[in-house]
Amino acid sequence: MNFGKRGWAWALDYAYVGFWQAHGFLFRADPARYLHPDASKAQANKLPVLLIPGIYETWQFLRPIADHLHTAGHSIHVVRKLGYNLGTVEDMAVLVGRYLEQQGLENVVVVAHSKGGLIGKFLMTMPHQAGRVNRMVTVNTPFSGSIYANFFVLPSIRAFAPGNRTLQLLRENIESNSRITSIYGKFDPHIPGGSYLEGARNIQLETMGHFRPIADPRVLKEIDKAIAAEERET
Repeated sequence: MNFGKRGWAWALDYAYVGFWQAHGFLFRADPARYLHPDASKAQANKLPVLLIPGIYETWQFLRPIADHLHTAGHSIHVVRKLGYNLGTVEDMAVLVGRYLEQQGLENVVVVAHSKGGLIGKFLMTMPHQAGRVNRMVTVNTPFSGSIYANFFVLPSIRAFAPGNRTLQLLRENIESNSRITSIYGKFDPHIPGGSYLEGARNIQLETMGHFRPIADPRVLKEIDKAIAAEERET
């Protein structure tokens, strides 16, 4: 792939994130409206979905996914206390776990972007959360970290360095990988090593970028597939 295509993909990626960050700030949706799907679509076997955004993102960034799944009859949950998701993976996982306990949620399907996938996997490894999260779909999650993180001073970014202890522990824990679908773009300017996860269902899209794949129609199709597979087993 030549530098021209990568540069263009990078520009489109930031145009996308700029639009959705502004949209989420100017046209904020009340997450409460996603908790109760249309009665005509709601069914007993429709699993609850929990959205976990990436770093510097609020849940509003994932509203295209929230709208799609809510229309399909799922209750959609978000953890507003995550804010812009600047805390450590461990601390954010604790907040998410606390929310699941407070809401009495089980058999949850997590849909996460970037850092959100690390939080989701950490949650899946927490013994007292066993059974609450049975499947997860991630989009461009740095399961093996990013070498670029080594060049940053901010702790929130350096946490993605490949040598980070938490990332190492998550890589070593492969038991939950079979319940994860990892979707990633053909070229990710933030994660040069890619988002391939051993033992998971790995899907590479033609769409390039770290953020733009969220809007790829195939992402929604793969999320639907993962949820349908879980519903058949429950």
